[in-house]
Amino acid sequence: MSGGLSAPTLGKHSGETVGIVSYGTYIPRFRITPDEIGRVWGADGVGMGKNLNIVRKSVPAPDEDTITISTEALRVAIARGGVDPKDFGAVYVGSESHPYAVKPTATVVAQAVGSTPDITAADFEFACKAGTAAIQTCIGLVASGMVRYGVAIGSDTSQGAPGDALEYSASAGGAAYIIGRENVIARIDGTASFTTDTPDFWRREGQRYPTHAGRFTGEPAYFRHVTECAKRIMHRMSTKPEDYQHVVFHQPNGKFPQRAGKLLGFSEEQMKYGLVTPWIGNTYSGAALIGLANVLDHARPSERVLVVGYGSGAGSDAFDITVTDAITQLDRSVGTPVEHSLQNGVNLTYAVYAKFRGKIRLPGED
Repeated sequence: MSGGLSAPTLGKHSGETVGIVSYGTYIPRFRITPDEIGRVWGADGVGMGKNLNIVRKSVPAPDEDTITISTEALRVAIARGGVDPKDFGAVYVGSESHPYAVKPTATVVAQAVGSTPDITAADFEFACKAGTAAIQTCIGLVASGMVRYGVAIGSDTSQGAPGDALEYSASAGGAAYIIGRENVIARIDGTASFTTDTPDFWRREGQRYPTHAGRFTGEPAYFRHVTECAKRIMHRMSTKPEDYQHVVFHQPNGKFPQRAGKLLGFSEEQMKYGLVTPWIGNTYSGAALIGLANVLDHARPSERVLVVGYGSGAGSDAFDITVTDAITQLDRSVGTPVEHSLQNGVNLTYAVYAKFRGKIRLPGED
């Protein structure tokens, strides 16, 4: 079973200019290395890090969660673009680590940044592609004229069981995108999706940590969906890999996106800015969106970007994006550039990391 959006493209055929008006990111400053994790569990952390192409990963502080990360990322986007939150018509937060099982994240974020009650708001879930699904929804609302601006956020404080392979990569961070038709800095010319029922990763209600299907998460899950979705968007847009200056893939580790790029015919130079996981780990719903943010931090007018997200379960969303002249007017000095977060951070010992992440359970705690 496979699927794609019925409209072949947006912008290019409809005459509408719908796209990214502004964006912002937030990545916690704390870090832990694979070597430090392996030291505690008697594993070869250095070898695991090399195998996953992860140097270190971000760790949220005890007072940071999906709500705070989303709010900070959106505040940066608002300030950069000079957008009034009162003009928001929709606020969607995609994550698989919402603080509440029953209580929306989006309402807290919307009110925290000063939006009015005259909005539609919701939490999205689809593993790591919840943020890209939120962008697609905002595109539809903006293009139809139902809202002036739609906010799509991908944010997570991802979980990994102690000693599990996921613990070497699961990290924290998020990115917020304001979608509109005014002062568009990056036009979204097309989108496509590819979705199947492939159970490669899951967490049942009440389970503290997710379960993954090991090697099964590779070929039939990640690679099939990412490559098929990329092929579909390029077919719809009549493009080839060489037509893009930048490409961003979902990045559960540093190796998978590199391999996907090579399979599709992209060069390392095209993946240069979009690959961020080696230095901050897998931020799940934020991974592809933070990669896109790093591309936009460096992008110049007329450059073309291909973005392909992925979420276990399983599905991919792709976007064909063209950077406009308006990006030169965006104040990209506001907030912390993604590259700064890639190069800096405060390393933690495993003991402090375990304390921050609540891995040490007191008697009587769930």
